[in-house]
Amino acid sequence: MLYLLICFFSIITMASESLNKSDQAQIMKTMEQQENCWNKGDIDCFMEGYWESEQMRFIGKNGVTYGWQATLDRYKKSYPNKAAMGILGFDIISLEKLSKKKALMIGKWHLERNEQENLEGHFSLIWEKINKEWVIIVDHSS
Repeated sequence: MLYLLICFFSIITMASESLNKSDQAQIMKTMEQQENCWNKGDIDCFMEGYWESEQMRFIGKNGVTYGWQATLDRYKKSYPNKAAMGILGFDIISLEKLSKKKALMIGKWHLERNEQENLEGHFSLIWEKINKEWVIIVDHSS
């Protein structure tokens, strides 16, 4: 019984720890890179922040897109040119550690466009540290 209590409290303590500064910096650098790539009109560069796997998922207003390539194709169809892409900005609300190799980010995105309506919404990203790099494995944007 004592063993179970120790395990329980260890799990609670680990889950409540925050990300170390190096991991936070790497994730924030990727977010900044995504903004820069998008704002240059380079969707391929933007996608470098995502896990290049068929297990990656993007959830949006039209449902779930499974896989990195399908997500890339979806972005290119939805944003066929620089004018449609506009200028992207992120406001990070929170970034918290879920486990040693997983983190959850919640934020707001906004897209300023000259020729079309501006867009904005919220997102939640699940990050995973794979091969020493933090990548987005699940993106839920609305």
